[in-house]
Amino acid sequence: MSSNRQPVATCHAITVDVEDWYHVCSHDLPAKRALDQARVDVATAAVLDLLRSCGVRGTFFMLGSVAQQHPDLAPRITAAGHELASHGWSHRLVTELTPEEFSCELERTAELLEHQTGQRPIGFRAPRWSLCRKQTPWAFELLAQQGYRYDSSLTPLALIGDPRGPREPHRIITAAGSLWEFPPLVTPTLFGNLPVGGGWGFRFFPGRLINRTMQSCQQQGQPGVLFVHPRELDPQGPRLPLGILREFVTYGPRSSAAGRLKALLQGFDFKPMGELVDTWQTAS
Repeated sequence: MSSNRQPVATCHAITVDVEDWYHVCSHDLPAKRALDQARVDVATAAVLDLLRSCGVRGTFFMLGSVAQQHPDLAPRITAAGHELASHGWSHRLVTELTPEEFSCELERTAELLEHQTGQRPIGFRAPRWSLCRKQTPWAFELLAQQGYRYDSSLTPLALIGDPRGPREPHRIITAAGSLWEFPPLVTPTLFGNLPVGGGWGFRFFPGRLINRTMQSCQQQGQPGVLFVHPRELDPQGPRLPLGILREFVTYGPRSSAAGRLKALLQGFDFKPMGELVDTWQTAS
């Protein structure tokens, strides 16, 4: 299913999963409370402001349900020069969907984003990295069938991914065509890969470790993929009562990720994922 050929890049990728504070997998919030307490507008504005101040363009993986509830948000993202990609519609794990449900979510989200912005997504990221070569091999073919050119859903981490999987972008071959796969940044150690590219790990591990990992990727000609959720730049926003361990895994330290993210944005070069793929397609 995978090609051994690796791309070469001198730029990295900053990605944003555009979801609200309550979009935590396997947790349902009543619809009225969710709308009454929506923070995604405020939180995404903080992300956009930070990227604008650093002169960086990124890739925003947007939930279709969020785009529907906040119809001005996707146009604001593209008007700022960023790439819009798909995060699915409902934030349900792909492993919980049938192929038909997954295909429907893809098409529904793509049609709405195209209607709102004129930009049809060519990239996809599954909620909580829930694509899997063993459990959902059909998903990659469906993505290719619907015209997607890249995916960013496979993580080389234990428990939520394959710790033996590739750490660098690589090609996935399907019967319907090929996709570029973008794993998130991890730091390899003797004890396994560390999740330094986003989430709790991005705020927990030392900034100098993340910086060194980015430098290592650059020396190897590979892009480091960072990811952030708007809630991580909204430290005053609400949070769900999930229990001590799950709260830490979901939120990490309560402090905002803005400071260390800004340092990386100022210290390295970044491009939207779609532009990296265009470069590799031209070179192949």
